[in-house]
Amino acid sequence: MKVYDLVVIGGGINGTGIAADAAGRGLKVLLCEQNDLASATSSSSSKLIHGGLRYLEQYEFRLVREALAEREVLIKKAPHIINPLRFRLPHQPHLRPAWMIRAGLFLYDHLSKRVTLEGSHGIRFDSNSPLDGNANITQGFEYSDAWVDDARLVVLSAIDARNRQADIRTRTRCTKAERLKDTWQVTLLDTFSQQTKQVQCRALVNASGPWVNHLFKDAIQKPSPKGIRLVRGSHIITPKLHDQPEAYILQNNDNRIVFVIPYEEDFSLVGTTDVEHTSSLDSIEISDEETDYLLTVINGYFQKKTVREDIISSYSGVRPLLDDDADNPQAVTRDYTLELDAEADRPPLLSIFGGKITTYRKLAENVVDKLAPFFPKAGPAWTDTAPLAGGDFTDRASLQAKLKEQYPWLADALCARLTRSYGTFAYKILGDATSTTDLGMWIGEDFYERELKYLVEQEWACTTEDVLWRRTKFGLRFEQAKQDLVTTLMTRIINGETEKQMVNQRY
Repeated sequence: MKVYDLVVIGGGINGTGIAADAAGRGLKVLLCEQNDLASATSSSSSKLIHGGLRYLEQYEFRLVREALAEREVLIKKAPHIINPLRFRLPHQPHLRPAWMIRAGLFLYDHLSKRVTLEGSHGIRFDSNSPLDGNANITQGFEYSDAWVDDARLVVLSAIDARNRQADIRTRTRCTKAERLKDTWQVTLLDTFSQQTKQVQCRALVNASGPWVNHLFKDAIQKPSPKGIRLVRGSHIITPKLHDQPEAYILQNNDNRIVFVIPYEEDFSLVGTTDVEHTSSLDSIEISDEETDYLLTVINGYFQKKTVREDIISSYSGVRPLLDDDADNPQAVTRDYTLELDAEADRPPLLSIFGGKITTYRKLAENVVDKLAPFFPKAGPAWTDTAPLAGGDFTDRASLQAKLKEQYPWLADALCARLTRSYGTFAYKILGDATSTTDLGMWIGEDFYERELKYLVEQEWACTTEDVLWRRTKFGLRFEQAKQDLVTTLMTRIINGETEKQMVNQRY
């Protein structure tokens, strides 16, 4: 039976971040995920790398400071999938006084060292503003944060782990974890083949997000040491509400805020809500009430009015927040807690409760630091300066120029998209191609068969949803015939020339 140093359960951003960090320190790591990478909360965020301006109102100064510091680290680590973004906050005096917003933005600018991004300042809205004139909003504020392709962040973290010899197994559920004398014995179920396999490890990490307590109950068969609150955040995607490059942060009468973020060139991403989630984790969908809430907020601000029929898509994710007895979901802390169960002479278990995508790298570093005493030969922390997979370049414009020099036939739109999705890994997709003909069948937009093959062979994509909604966002644009073509081609790739590779990828 194979023995690992570490088995990580959960293929979201925390799990893949931990696997990469640990593998980079020389530990033998296995990560298992019951579905696809980033198939739950980690692909259902507001897609922001931010300090969390509104968390200052809950006095979460340490969390905001850490998140702001991580914002700088991640912008440098992942220049392909993270974009600096300016945010505009229209001022409504009856919601928050100007002095309070100025004070908050001053803290936001100075709680942590800011190198990359521009600071905040006041602005005036003129006749070119997309805001509804009936709202009588003439002043506001502008500040900086960043946008991230959250699902690709997870996949690239998993690639980082694999490149450092970690074993990444998707569609693999942990059904039992039992402490033996010196190791954990972990039973894994391949959800495709329904075959089970047992491995052993010297330490176990529960990074299963919303399922953290389920894993205790069903697999570890002991009570969870902490309580969590499941809070659903929902988003809608609409045709773009304005033509400006800035995002908007909208205040609402309930003291919540709603983001309106430029998304995939032609759309606006609107969210999020904060609602207690009490139903099954197998069915996470936006409610009618949440939809009405988001529509009411944006229609109260923008000239362009949006109705239900305009909504192109929606998604919802459940955030596993540490239960701190807050009165309402909005006030529940977004901070995380690491719970180490290390009985004398027994293999350790470390569980993660809470967290947010911006602080995933620091969380992962802290997890491996906590486990390092059990592995005296483990190397030092390393992830703060190392580029994320595909991020070993200075700026997108220079990388695009190099790609165009090597592949002069490459269309500008395809070159730009490959750069912002894959970074230097674009070379792995293009390979020895000398024309678009070498990229295989054209599927739609600027998507070709060779890229699809890459996603299946190198990025664990197994279903059409994996490809169209997580690794790319072509689900927003492809009609059913194009989606069916993707399914057909994937079946051909998986069951044909790459069958052995797919089996080896899982086992």
